[in-house]
Amino acid sequence: MVKDFIEILRDKKTFLEHEVKNLLRDRGLPVPNGIFIRIGEAIPEMIRLSYPLVAKVSSSKIVSKTEVHGVRIDIKDEDELKKAVTELMEIENAEGVLIEEMAPHGVEVIVGGIKDKQFGPVVMFGLGGIFVELFEDTAFALAPMTGEDALWLIRQVKGYKLIEGYRGRPPMDKDALIKIILEVSDIIASGDVEEIDLNPVSIYPKGAMVLDAKMKMR
Repeated sequence: MVKDFIEILRDKKTFLEHEVKNLLRDRGLPVPNGIFIRIGEAIPEMIRLSYPLVAKVSSSKIVSKTEVHGVRIDIKDEDELKKAVTELMEIENAEGVLIEEMAPHGVEVIVGGIKDKQFGPVVMFGLGGIFVELFEDTAFALAPMTGEDALWLIRQVKGYKLIEGYRGRPPMDKDALIKIILEVSDIIASGDVEEIDLNPVSIYPKGAMVLDAKMKMR
């Protein structure tokens, strides 16, 4: 399925967020309901999404949406949505805007994969969001992986306590997290992908949600 996806978009090396999420959705991973609006397109009258919404600038040239103020959250109605989309479309190098339903707060983790020159395909796991840089709490494993490998990887980070249940908080859904790790392992082990980055992935007591996704070809 990875090769089929790549064949459709074979002329691209870097994919927009909604394109990566389409691949993940096809592989059975949970991503928010959303629509992508290209530059010059209007917001559909019936977007069929439930408020509150989040709107994000999409561009193959923008590395960090946060640095260009390219994210609007907690959009409550149509007027706020139109204002947000207009502002995001005006950001330099914008190729469009991704509008999605806001996901509930959970434990944020990062799941990534990279084709290392020495070791080959490698999967990375750690605390997500800003914490991946703040605490540098990450662990690595070679791909392809088994379910046991994925569970071992999860247990290597200090943030595992948050997943296991900490100070009376319920444990998070490790099975949902393991499924995401194994899919990333399969994608990076396919040989066609140079890098994939799911950050953050929000984990809940039941289920998970991939909130942001990036991917580059070899």
